[in-house]
Amino acid sequence: MRIDVVSIFPEYLAPLELSLIGKARQDGLLDLRVHDLREFTTDRHRTVDDTPYGGGAGMVMKPEPWAQALTAVAAGRAERAEAAGQSEGAGDAGVPGAPDAAGSAGKPVLIVPSPAGERFTQATAHELAEEDQLVFACGRYEGIDERVLEWAADHFTVRPMSLGDYVLNGGEVAVLAMVEAIGRLLPGVVGNPESLVEESHSDGLLEYPVYTKPSSWRERDVPAVLLSGNHGKIAQWRRHEQYRRTAERRPDLLAEFDAGKLPRADRTAFADLGYDVVDGHLVRRPDA
Repeated sequence: MRIDVVSIFPEYLAPLELSLIGKARQDGLLDLRVHDLREFTTDRHRTVDDTPYGGGAGMVMKPEPWAQALTAVAAGRAERAEAAGQSEGAGDAGVPGAPDAAGSAGKPVLIVPSPAGERFTQATAHELAEEDQLVFACGRYEGIDERVLEWAADHFTVRPMSLGDYVLNGGEVAVLAMVEAIGRLLPGVVGNPESLVEESHSDGLLEYPVYTKPSSWRERDVPAVLLSGNHGKIAQWRRHEQYRRTAERRPDLLAEFDAGKLPRADRTAFADLGYDVVDGHLVRRPDA
């Protein structure tokens, strides 16, 4: 996968050189490049922002530096495709080598971190891990001039995206989180692929609690079932712990959980937590 990140603080992305993502870059599993937006300005002060039309607090990022930066990213994509014998053709609106606007199949995905974007979830991470190129535009101040997103839609699949219902100073922190969430799903990045299956949100639930040696620590013992060697009972315990933890910490997730084919023991576990299965959905009892 190729990932391009455009930011006025490229050094903010240095942690992507560490741990599994850094190793994936070294091993050639991930081609990640960071671009300094100020390199695409034309004035001596390298200005990237200006006052907002209509008044108000804060500054807005100027459109032209962003257009120049994204044009360079699109041109680089075309050069790589041509080198591979798969010329993309020239796009419209003066973007050299940009994919044609007639279809989104060949377009790279442009992700714009924004509290006004769609929610980034584990399902989103899996979806984006299937792409061959992602481009991240790290906004700052009050955000990027909206016309940039309108213009970019001709050459990219534009997806404003939010980590959650809160506001950050800029998009860099969100990019760090999203690149790690997406990158770890690429084949070969995580040493044991099975660890990607049994983790929070992989099945719409939170992960069960985990333990390691010693079996007794500061007067706290590991649950006996985990020491029993009975893999059937261990699997059931872990599943029921997922139910309990999700009900306690993220009951909103249970609204989307498909409970229609749950075995009797699992229905009993949910009943103990105050939930009944009605038409395949979990319904919280009023008295629970």
